[in-house]
Amino acid sequence: MNQYIECSKEVLEALDNKKPIVAIETGGTFAGIPYPDNVETAKKVMASVRASGAVPAYVSIMAGKIKVGMNDEELDDYGQRRGTMTKASRREIPLILAKGEYGVMTLAATMVVADIVGISVVSGGGFGGVHRGAETSMDISSDLEEIAMRDVIVVCSGAKSILDLNLTMEYLETKSVPVIGYKTDEMPAYMAIESGIKLPCKMDSIEEVAKAYRIKNELGIKTGMILMNPISREYAVDAAKMNAVIDEAIELSKKDNVKGKAITGYLMKYLKEKMGADSMDAQKNMIIENAILAAKLASNIC
Repeated sequence: MNQYIECSKEVLEALDNKKPIVAIETGGTFAGIPYPDNVETAKKVMASVRASGAVPAYVSIMAGKIKVGMNDEELDDYGQRRGTMTKASRREIPLILAKGEYGVMTLAATMVVADIVGISVVSGGGFGGVHRGAETSMDISSDLEEIAMRDVIVVCSGAKSILDLNLTMEYLETKSVPVIGYKTDEMPAYMAIESGIKLPCKMDSIEEVAKAYRIKNELGIKTGMILMNPISREYAVDAAKMNAVIDEAIELSKKDNVKGKAITGYLMKYLKEKMGADSMDAQKNMIIENAILAAKLASNIC
């Protein structure tokens, strides 16, 4: 294994024996949820993945080492560092490692590590994409570039609702990334089910999704895939209310001159503050639901 990457014993055994593994993004759990709820949510995610037949592997950077899989002590230490860790995409990984610091992994960074280690399935909350106004700001998430380069399949609840969802889908089409809706032909919008955007492909069985992924690899098609899994209706937030709050947040971000890397955190923080407990419950359950589906997918791919 790479000298900068440390896999847990459970993950190493699963890799050696070709057992199903799910690489899990730390950003949604450990940056988006306060301590100690973030740790408790992570434990529920891991238990749900194991119960669904796969090995959970939260991906993080701890004290200058990439960790793939964490024990309870590491989870608690990591969870308490919320708000102090650098948000890591591909470009930040070597910088954080060189300085011996801690990093919370975006989906893009999680894809990088999963591909290096040999984990096919990545689980997250919402996918990054093209920001509103990107035609002038050129603000486009590195998640889009990474999925086009990595041999992984990402399970998520669509793209983050703060984005320009139409342009995000156009970008994925340009990059020839297969996008599948799980039991839906409408793109989910993170904590909301409805977006009004039609997806190019709907699949109703996880076995069919796994087959499509295997065929892609057997044909040597060099791209990742996205499986969009709508949040359960009982936990979903109202799409119209959410979009109104996002519009407010975008106007405030312009007044506060928030740009670039900081914009996602700014908008998501505003959204959660205005949506209250509903948004936090939605985020927790979305992460768990996606991890369960990812575990079932990993079990069918192996």
